Amino acid sequence: MQTEREHQFYIGGRWQDALDPTRLPVVNPASEQVVGHIAAGGAQDVDVAVAAARQAFLTFSQASVSDRIGLLRRMYSLLKERAETFAEALVMEMGAAISFARASQVPFAAEHIRVQIEILEKYRFVAVDGRTATAKEAIGVCALITPWNWPLYQITAKVAPAIAAGCTIVLKPSELSPYSALLFAQLMHDAGTPPGVFNLVNGTGESVGAALASHRDVDMISITGSTRAGVLVAQAAAPTVKRVVQELGGKSPNILLTDADFSEAVAKGVLAGMRNVGQSCSAPTRMLVPAHRLGEVEELASAAVRAIRVGAPLDPATNMGPIANRAQFERVQVMIQAGIDDGAKLLCGGLGRPAGLNSGFFTQPTIFSEVTPHMRIAREEIFGPVLSIMPYKDEEEAIAIANDTVYGLGAHVQSSDPERARRVATRIRAGQVHINYPAWDGAAAFGGYKRSGNGREYGVYGLEEYLETKSILGY
Repeated sequence: MQTEREHQFYIGGRWQDALDPTRLPVVNPASEQVVGHIAAGGAQDVDVAVAAARQAFLTFSQASVSDRIGLLRRMYSLLKERAETFAEALVMEMGAAISFARASQVPFAAEHIRVQIEILEKYRFVAVDGRTATAKEAIGVCALITPWNWPLYQITAKVAPAIAAGCTIVLKPSELSPYSALLFAQLMHDAGTPPGVFNLVNGTGESVGAALASHRDVDMISITGSTRAGVLVAQAAAPTVKRVVQELGGKSPNILLTDADFSEAVAKGVLAGMRNVGQSCSAPTRMLVPAHRLGEVEELASAAVRAIRVGAPLDPATNMGPIANRAQFERVQVMIQAGIDDGAKLLCGGLGRPAGLNSGFFTQPTIFSEVTPHMRIAREEIFGPVLSIMPYKDEEEAIAIANDTVYGLGAHVQSSDPERARRVATRIRAGQVHINYPAWDGAAAFGGYKRSGNGREYGVYGLEEYLETKSILGY
């Protein structure tokens, strides 16, 4: 996907060449072929972008709410108009099945913008109690670091609330899936974003990410990525005491209580765990089931996997494309081998590519059963279509297994008794719990407990991460 902008950055309201001639390859994961190169930014590029954002903040932070709503509406309209172009970019850069890109990746990205419009129309930036006023004000220049697994979706999840708050932005998208970000930068330009309000610098985490995290003129950094990357960003940010918002790894449990509808809950649980080729930090990859129903669950889960069609992402009949990059493909293979070595029962899938696919980072949808809490596949984030079925003896043990993880991003509970499901949900140490596979809600707070991160995204909770709180006494 050659683009005239791939060797440029968007800074100060215009496209400009990178200062360093170094280029980074972009690989199509379905073909393993290099399809283009992007500029590799560095500290100097970051300095230029941050300076532009700092200058723009002086005026944009004072822009009226109606002006910010107008900008968000133009962004939303353009994203809807260009949905197919973005979907095709996602296929090329990360191997998303075109059907999934059209149905989820792009529409949910647009929804983040729409939700912020809705919130901004009624949000109170000043509240008065007696003679004390509490004002919410834009925090400043925000560095946004986004991942390769939901490239566009995570950009809008950060950019939309930052714009709504009146902040200015320097975006560093993943260098592994950068094309949707370049398209988004052009969208921001075409939406009439004031110069310097939105800036994009491509590059690696070690160069651009580190420079942003440590930069003295960046007031906040928001990162979605691995826990390791989040730790490095927090360490680099500490000397300048900037706000750090992290949405990191996960190992989410899916508890099927004894009264759940297993014929529905198991199949939906398999698909939820393997959605986006399992490359979602909140994917419910640990299915906790009553021990006495393990055989039934194994049959239902195996049947669900047999219905998944792995293949060329542009084929409308494909349910699952390839893993997004070589490093992650190899990681998934290592973890499947770890499951075998640790003695888990391999129900379906396994090592290597699916039959008939001899190239590309395609992986077999894999299910292990009789998985115990000490096994690597039960403890480590795999980030691929690998599901662990874990038996439990009673509700108390199910809750204990669910919480026996360093992560706490998401969780699922299945039950035909709403009160029972709510009771179990309140005891799970995770930032978002789903009961009986509800519809996605772009206004629901999203973020983690423990090593899954700090802060929240989406809805009003995401907006307030980009705001400072000021008390004015004697108001």
